[in-house]
Amino acid sequence: MKHTILCVIAILTSCNSTTNTKQEMPTSVTADSATVISSDSTAYSQPYDSTSIDGTTAATAINKVSFNGTLIIPPQNFASVTMLMGGIIRSTNLLPGSYVKKGTLLATLDNLDFISLQQTFLESHAQTEYLKSEYNRQLVLSKEEVASVKKLEQSKADYLSMKSKMEAAEAQLSLLGISTQSLLKNGITPALEIKAPVNGYIGKVKVNVGKYLNEGDILCEIINKQETLLRLTTYEKDLKDISLGAKVWFRVNGMGTKTFEAKLISIGQEVDETSRSLEVFAKVISEDVNFRPGMYVTAQIEKDGM
Repeated sequence: MKHTILCVIAILTSCNSTTNTKQEMPTSVTADSATVISSDSTAYSQPYDSTSIDGTTAATAINKVSFNGTLIIPPQNFASVTMLMGGIIRSTNLLPGSYVKKGTLLATLDNLDFISLQQTFLESHAQTEYLKSEYNRQLVLSKEEVASVKKLEQSKADYLSMKSKMEAAEAQLSLLGISTQSLLKNGITPALEIKAPVNGYIGKVKVNVGKYLNEGDILCEIINKQETLLRLTTYEKDLKDISLGAKVWFRVNGMGTKTFEAKLISIGQEVDETSRSLEVFAKVISEDVNFRPGMYVTAQIEKDGM
């Protein structure tokens, strides 16, 4: 009987111990769960990496306004090589991404009108020289009352008319990059040479050998990356927080967590009626050789008065 009572007591004691253990386990799990939640909360509540941006504490994020946008090249550094005269591409060495200097030969063009234009200039130049001499001769004769005033006036009209024709042809050749002095010295050039108007990298190439280009068609684009801008989209509600000269910190898509600096130089004056947005522009201070126009950026602008 005593043995039976002892066995019952032992079983009850074991059950109580198991129950206490089970009751204590949720406390341990809860504590662990709290630790994980706290860790995640800290990670997501962290501002846009303000420590790596400006070396200050995380709290400084409240002094910045966040925007999205792209890298762009200012218009004066982005050139489209447009054809002033149509023709067939005879040769070209254009390759996207290659660097060219101003004056570098981009392509040669065949056009019969180009040859005719040179001929017109040379003929009108020769005629102008002759008519100028004739006009001066008639002027002398008129003063001596040997020639009539009518002949003098006719000689003057012929001279000025031909001179105007020569100057028009000279102006057209100048737009095509042809030196009339070289033309007078070396004669007619069979092919029109298209040269780079600025230094920079070749962008879109829209030609190949044998292709016909019309007047106004674009041969290629040249990008001078000497200066890069940020074009950011903001909203009218943010205007009160930004001002010209404000510091801008930004990251470029595909370039990791590296942060760059810029300065706000322009705020758009027109708000889009649909999205209620407008554009602001910042000049990049910390340039990088890997920057390309159109690359996506995320940026933070220092709030006004902060």
